Amino acid sequence: MKNIVVLVSGSGTNLQRIIDTIDNGEIQNAKVTLVVADRECYGLERAKNHKIENILIPRGKNFSSELANVIPTDTDLIVLAGFLSILKPEFCEKWNGKIINIHPALLPKFGGKGMWGHHVHHAVIEAREKESGATVHFVTSGIDEGEVILQKAFEVTEEDTPETIAEKVHHIEYEIFPKAINKVLGNNS
Repeated sequence: MKNIVVLVSGSGTNLQRIIDTIDNGEIQNAKVTLVVADRECYGLERAKNHKIENILIPRGKNFSSELANVIPTDTDLIVLAGFLSILKPEFCEKWNGKIINIHPALLPKFGGKGMWGHHVHHAVIEAREKESGATVHFVTSGIDEGEVILQKAFEVTEEDTPETIAEKVHHIEYEIFPKAINKVLGNNS
């Protein structure tokens, strides 16, 4: 059984998707052992509702070192699911190849500092992109610069708004996140 730690900052919809796909067998041979949030958020409630250990570590200059102290040594994968804090390079290097993130765009486009949530979708529209999507990638010390594990695109139409793009992105995230987790864990699906 592989042990997954999930980091959240918001409502935890991708956390819920991970929990659900572990329960239904889509993600195989894995369990979420810990959920860590960097602010009060509904993601912590989701963890409590599923009796998963959860910890709030408020954002701050010592966040990465405090996080390092609570990650169990038998952790196989750290998943950033709507997690907004930047992790220190030392933390990223220690867990190199074992931390993944989901990003609401087709990296390398629209990644980096300040590119999260609606900011990404506004930028996609401003740039008159013909497509957008979601990317699951390895986390490195460079923001959104890690190797792509899986990504999927959809067409952006002239009628699209940041809100409609966000909705389309969520559907793709729900589809590719479990597949990417299985891939990184070495599962055969």
